[in-house]
Amino acid sequence: MTPDHDVLIVGAGFSGIGLSIALQRAGFDDHILVEQGDDVGGTWHWNRYPGVAVDIPSFSYQFSFERRTDWSRVYAPGCELRRYATHCADKYDVRRRVRFRTRVTSAGFDEQAGLWRVRTDDGCEILATFLLDATGVLTQPKMPGIPGAADFAGRTMHTARWDDSVDLADKRVGIIGTGASAVQIIPEIAPDVEALTVFQRTPIWCLPKPDAAMPRWARAILGGLPLGDLGPRWASQAFVEATFPLPAHFGGIVPLGRAAERLGRWYLRNQVTDPEVREKLTPAYALGCKRPSFHNDYLATFNRDNVLLETSPITRITKQGVSVRGGRHRLDSLIYATGFKVFEDGNMPPFAITGRGGADLEAFWKQHRFQAYEGASVPGFPNYFLVLGPYAYNGASYFNLIETQARHIVRCLERARNRGATVIEVDRDANDRYFKEMLSRRHRQIFFQPSCAHANSYYFDEHGDVPFRPSTSAEVDHRSKHFDLDDYHFSAA
Repeated sequence: MTPDHDVLIVGAGFSGIGLSIALQRAGFDDHILVEQGDDVGGTWHWNRYPGVAVDIPSFSYQFSFERRTDWSRVYAPGCELRRYATHCADKYDVRRRVRFRTRVTSAGFDEQAGLWRVRTDDGCEILATFLLDATGVLTQPKMPGIPGAADFAGRTMHTARWDDSVDLADKRVGIIGTGASAVQIIPEIAPDVEALTVFQRTPIWCLPKPDAAMPRWARAILGGLPLGDLGPRWASQAFVEATFPLPAHFGGIVPLGRAAERLGRWYLRNQVTDPEVREKLTPAYALGCKRPSFHNDYLATFNRDNVLLETSPITRITKQGVSVRGGRHRLDSLIYATGFKVFEDGNMPPFAITGRGGADLEAFWKQHRFQAYEGASVPGFPNYFLVLGPYAYNGASYFNLIETQARHIVRCLERARNRGATVIEVDRDANDRYFKEMLSRRHRQIFFQPSCAHANSYYFDEHGDVPFRPSTSAEVDHRSKHFDLDDYHFSAA
């Protein structure tokens, strides 16, 4: 049986774009990308709410081989990230390989043929030798299960499905959630609305954002100097490493988290004038249990007369608004800033995946906990690789993850090509060894300390694990270059 393509990539966000570029460079030209949206960009295609921006310096949020120095700000707005995705897709000839407006519904490994049968929502079946999962986690909105949500008579929308036709000016607006998206959108809409009620369950640590506009002369100097793009990149890489991977995964060794928490408390005191509001905005968990946010206007927004912070539990959504324990709020519009489906049914995996002997990947993870060798492959599921697999991402730049996972995958494909193999499967013992190693490091991670008990973090999956890779970025990079290829079995179908 002849495959339609050697490689099928699911998703055309930055992960899919990065994989496609890596495959082209390694000579694997027979590949396609299947994308649910109508353009490339993934997260930045779907998330278009007011104030949306990258949450790390832009000099780290880009491919190492396609570095830009002309960002308008240190933290680029979402529209520039969309343009960057388009630029990369066009420059590296990725776009012509993408099937847009096509959603993968299931994939099954045909053991006899040694091929993946990938089914899409238009009723088609695509045969591919290798299946690469480049789906992200910040695209599928998570809606809260609040009683009466369907009864609300006003306009509702999730931040990941923003409707520009909705005019919030002079309206009574409610926003549920105070995570990363809410931190960005609240300061943007507060000056325009009549009243803004922020429904908070768990406060977030917010630190001052080292952001600034990049004037033309600065961009010209950086772009004109030989290797002028490396200085800002190195500085931003060090900043990113110090603000999450080091304090989160080495909490007992590197005291950066405690220092940042002192900064956070100082920032709260200096930004919020009302002591009662300040107390409500103060997290009861250590900094690092959840990714902190950086914003220069979020906390001060709660000083406005038209902004109310509501911390009483929501009991019901009604036709007129939101009822909480002890009161009601009449609203014209309701915004859900409730995050995304991450380690949940319907997103891990994002579609039904069947491996050897009819094994179901979702069932495998439910029974054995989330795990994947080097975050990239799962025993029993040959020729299937993930970018954002369990214990792949260490919390630094997502582009580091894309490039290291692409390197891992390409090394496997090149070994198979050199040996004339068409089936690649990770050894179960190698997978078990890696999983055991990841679990053995959790004693130094901040997530499992008593100080994180009240964080309500989406980092925790249904098993009580945090499938983040407890490693520095340097270690992740090294292992992608030097993991033992003999941990895989290579054979002919």
